[in-house]
Amino acid sequence: MTAARQAQLDAFNRLLDILDDLREKCPWDQKQTMATLRHLTIEETYELSDAILKEDLPEIKKELGDVMLHLAFYAKIASEQGAFDLADVLHAQCDKLVFRHPHIYGDAEATTEEQVKKNWESLKLKEGNKSVLSGVPASLPSLVKAMRIQEKARGVGFDWDTPNQVWEKVEEELAEFKAEVEAPSFSPENTAKATDELGDVLFSLINYARFLDLNPEEALEKTNIKFIKRFQHIEACAQQEGKKINELTLEQMEVYWNQAKQL
Repeated sequence: MTAARQAQLDAFNRLLDILDDLREKCPWDQKQTMATLRHLTIEETYELSDAILKEDLPEIKKELGDVMLHLAFYAKIASEQGAFDLADVLHAQCDKLVFRHPHIYGDAEATTEEQVKKNWESLKLKEGNKSVLSGVPASLPSLVKAMRIQEKARGVGFDWDTPNQVWEKVEEELAEFKAEVEAPSFSPENTAKATDELGDVLFSLINYARFLDLNPEEALEKTNIKFIKRFQHIEACAQQEGKKINELTLEQMEVYWNQAKQL
């Protein structure tokens, strides 16, 4: 075993020792259950995601530690209940990785990423999954869920052949959405069909992005961050003028917005 690997094991063992102490002695840690930790874990995961998008390595290190603590905490709680412990969790994961990589640990062949994905989905069905899509969590954000659904369908060969075909579908869905919005029946009280058509537009755009190897969730979040930065520049400029942002004219906002684009 290398010194680096031993250092990693020592650090992980230290985390488990500290978790044991906290679970025994700290009133807050003693009260925690899987249910009470759940929303905190989701928050920590989003914070890790934010750090990754910002390419902030010190922050990524910090957030990885928070997420790792939560994972160990769940296993600790389960061990107290006699259900399983961290060793069970890790061995089960190792067994799954070995089983789903027969091109590494068996005699199967897979020389491309697509072959690996197809093998992966096929093996998941052998494990008892009733549907290729059953592994997509219901609680995923809709944009991410659409990506995962499309990726899993592609894994078993259900997909378009070329990006042009997908773009034609985008244009078709856009036309249907536009027609529905412009229909005489459309009103603020009658939006059901337009909502359906908008969903089809978004789904097809996500599909097109996937064909171009673009991550639409990442793209949208980067745009969110960009918009926030530029909007906050407008707010700062308004404050320098001794005004609130809603006291600026749209033309003034546009000037400051264009300034922000140059920053």
